[in-house]
Amino acid sequence: MDDGHAIHYTALEPGTPVFSSDEVKLGTVREVLDNYAEHIFDGIVMEMPGHGLRFVDAPEVARTAERAVTLSITAAQAAELPPPEQGPPVFKPRGGGRLSRLIGGRWKKQ
Repeated sequence: MDDGHAIHYTALEPGTPVFSSDEVKLGTVREVLDNYAEHIFDGIVMEMPGHGLRFVDAPEVARTAERAVTLSITAAQAAELPPPEQGPPVFKPRGGGRLSRLIGGRWKKQ
């Protein structure tokens, strides 16, 4: 399968095809999830025909490339993926450092 050059997960576009490790086309990328503050890839939300939206955790993403995403799981395993969690992120106050207290940033994503 020629999926092009490897790219950083932040360059993934919605609509990019998603393939299983056994080269079955599963669906398309709907959304890329990351922890922006810490620059950590959390996973992708995939539109999977017949299954709706499914969450693919970062360790299950083997490769992100120009023309496709390849997972480290088979098509049968992908059929068992859970739907993504719904709703906005929950924020909880926390104690911050000196600079954080100075500018009033006492919030942490939960």
